[in-house]
Amino acid sequence: MMQIAQYIFVGLVGGILAGILGIGGAVFIIPALVFIFGWQQHMAQGTTLAMLVPPIGILAAWKYYQAGHVDLRVAAIMCIGFFVGGYFGGIVANQLPAETLRKVFGIALMLISLKMIFGK
Repeated sequence: MMQIAQYIFVGLVGGILAGILGIGGAVFIIPALVFIFGWQQHMAQGTTLAMLVPPIGILAAWKYYQAGHVDLRVAAIMCIGFFVGGYFGGIVANQLPAETLRKVFGIALMLISLKMIFGK
């Protein structure tokens, strides 16, 4: 029962961060599953992808839409690329060793963070 409460808490924090920062929550949830719960990188990423579709795709986006902050035309166009890219990205990720995948994930987060902090 305690572990269920911990997973709910991780989901809650990830959802709050997603709503505030416009992220998918994976930036917080994947490291939590790996480092707090001891999951393998592939399982953490796959589970997070499965978990994100309904709440992020519907509820958080709906709140942004209500506030007038969604361009549905652009979202639909990007969705096509995201759909295809997600499929092929999943194939590539499943071919990588867990340690390599964890490092790629960490490097991506670091580079994005540096760009957000120091970029113009």
